[in-house]
Amino acid sequence: MKKTAFTTALRDTIPVLTGYLFLGAGFGILMNENGFGIGWSVAMALFILAGSGQYLAVGLLAARAGLVNIAVATLLVNARHLFYGISLVDTYKNTGLKKYYMIFGLTDETYSLVTQAKTDPRIDHGTYCFFVTALNHCYWICGCALGSILGATLPISFEGVDFVLTALFVTMFIEQWLSSTNHLPALIGLGSTALCLLIFGSDYFLIPSMILIAALLILARAKARRMPYA
Repeated sequence: MKKTAFTTALRDTIPVLTGYLFLGAGFGILMNENGFGIGWSVAMALFILAGSGQYLAVGLLAARAGLVNIAVATLLVNARHLFYGISLVDTYKNTGLKKYYMIFGLTDETYSLVTQAKTDPRIDHGTYCFFVTALNHCYWICGCALGSILGATLPISFEGVDFVLTALFVTMFIEQWLSSTNHLPALIGLGSTALCLLIFGSDYFLIPSMILIAALLILARAKARRMPYA
């Protein structure tokens, strides 16, 4: 059964593999250009595992930012994971010790798969989620290492390579939109983010938008529960 869960997870994570190789490579290249070798890139991929957070860390490390500044910036960038975790409490509840690694290894792409995937009922969903997390983590480490090697060996300009992060998020959003019949959560996310961006500006919109999204989703879920046949 575990083998079946692994092969299913492997099949489902192939799109993430392609994205993480390019996204991780972009990070490794940026690290190399700022004077940090492959050891730094692999260590951050292994112990931090946060795409946008790691990209942010490149500039902070290069600027020799203080620990407080790094902690606050990381919290702002990755605040969305607070809401990811809340929605996965029931999913990870009976997974034993594996849940601690899955909590650590939760990324946007992993969250997308473990919440959207329709696995065979004979496959233990907790085991499937563990393999999805582990595979995506391995892909990310490989991508970061590859980028560091390429940045150190190829005599070409890598300007604009960090845009791959934005491209990956857009692709994931489109795939989820097409695979779901309920577009209300996506519309709430887009509308709330746009509103907070206009009100608070690009430097401070993230936390207010996360709070607004969470509040609206809770209200929408409560309303759906009160409706008959919801």
